[in-house]
Amino acid sequence: MLAVTAGCTADDPGLDRPTGTANPQCDGKLDAAFGAWARAGFSGAVAVSTGGRFECLAGYGTADDATGSRNTADTVYSIGSVSKAFTATAILRLAEAGKLSLDDRVGKLVPAVVGPVARATVRQVLLHTSGIGGSIGADDQPVDRAGAIAAINKLRLAFPPGTDDAYSNAGYTLLALIIDTVSGTSYRDYTRTHVLALPGGAVTGGFWHGRPAATGPVAAGYLDKGEPGRRPTDFAGPYWATEGNGSLAMTTRELATWARALFRGTLAGPEPARLAGDPGFPVGDGRSHTLGGWMAFDAEVYGKPIVAIAGGGGDVGHNVAVLWIPERDQVIVLSSNRSVLTAEKLLAATVPSLVAGNPLPTPTAPAGGGDPAAIAGTYRLDPEGSFEVTVEGNRPRISAAGAGAVHALFPPRGRYSADDLREHEKRVLAVLAGRTEEGREERQGIEAEHGPISAVTAGGTVVAEGEMRTYVTLTTRDGPRLGWYAVDEHSTIAGAELPTGPPALTLVPVGTTRYRPDDPTGTGPDVTLDFAGGKVTVSGPAGTTNARRSG
Repeated sequence: MLAVTAGCTADDPGLDRPTGTANPQCDGKLDAAFGAWARAGFSGAVAVSTGGRFECLAGYGTADDATGSRNTADTVYSIGSVSKAFTATAILRLAEAGKLSLDDRVGKLVPAVVGPVARATVRQVLLHTSGIGGSIGADDQPVDRAGAIAAINKLRLAFPPGTDDAYSNAGYTLLALIIDTVSGTSYRDYTRTHVLALPGGAVTGGFWHGRPAATGPVAAGYLDKGEPGRRPTDFAGPYWATEGNGSLAMTTRELATWARALFRGTLAGPEPARLAGDPGFPVGDGRSHTLGGWMAFDAEVYGKPIVAIAGGGGDVGHNVAVLWIPERDQVIVLSSNRSVLTAEKLLAATVPSLVAGNPLPTPTAPAGGGDPAAIAGTYRLDPEGSFEVTVEGNRPRISAAGAGAVHALFPPRGRYSADDLREHEKRVLAVLAGRTEEGREERQGIEAEHGPISAVTAGGTVVAEGEMRTYVTLTTRDGPRLGWYAVDEHSTIAGAELPTGPPALTLVPVGTTRYRPDDPTGTGPDVTLDFAGGKVTVSGPAGTTNARRSG
């Protein structure tokens, strides 16, 4: 469908759109499809261009509950890890200008960087094959330039450079330091002048925190339970924990325009454009990291070669996904400001149709029925845990506590198997037992604040936002604290949240007593819950689990 639409159309009053979200700059069929996803929970913006012409610029849902403002294609979002594509473009431009070689060792370019990390090459850092893992600090941790270098110098390589891959925020912070050192100006100034600036002088976006800031109305972000995310003014910096790996912000329209300029060669030239889209290091399942910071998908995956990138999440509440289809000269950008149905989930549900040029799928409405208030309560699986059902605004939400309950409610799906989840749990427990240097540092930080850790208990592993997360309870002087950790195959901490609440799902009725996860994209847990006879039966791919209602 996207390949044959004839550009923007006038608003069609016959379309069934959510109140206040009519989008006259969007083809009617596209607007109707995205409107259906909006009714299922998507809140954000869409930009679709083919051959440089926008056929859809649209917004859905509320940008800010406090003001009632609506999302539009000109609402500003934090783009999170999509910032890596801009950092990589800056490096490729510096290589084109002869300021560096992709095969230079990073210690040569930034002499203050020493130790094992210094031996990695620029190419390896771009491709996440340097052996550098993790991050140098939390997103809202004040880190100055000297602190960033000191943190990088303390890193140890997870593997010899060039022999494996490990996704690394710290690596892209290192690339920002290289830009800051060799460009003759600051990282931010070079990014604004040589990467954000389009031919003709227009500047696409800016920085989420600090200056130069993105201009335009900023979307408020909302987290899992509707809590407000962090705003650009919430953090005074310095910002080196996210520089290079997640610090940019812009509108959906701007991001689509920038992506096309990159891949068409008008932004940085034909060679950077080629390197940004060509497979650089294979990571399995027909996917490869590119030197431009993107992920390239072979034709075997979706029928045509495509390039994509996504980012966001964390404590901001924004999520952004970008798709480039070279064969059609087409860019699709989705941005979201609520976790109910993120841009990345929506892209995962629609990408086969987008690539094939077919009409977009739309979510199926729940069957209805059920009495949410009647199922509220605690259901026990003693001794393996419990389920807790609460009702918020007539919507039931179930949380799982304990390994047995988590395993039942969140069975593996997609490319992760039950064995993968078990191995991840083992790695997390080993890290928290202090068997790695990073793990020992993590323990020391927790104990400095809460006292000695006397026990670490695994509470099950889930797949969320494309990564495995193992829940653990850490018993300290201040009492038990629930958190989750995500580690890669090299036992490097890729993400963590401590403290946190138990993993939970919002449910929708599919009968009088039966419920399913509120998951219109079909990418979440494949389970059905039947509340009858004073118990809940959770049915999934591996069988059924029964929990008796208590009280």
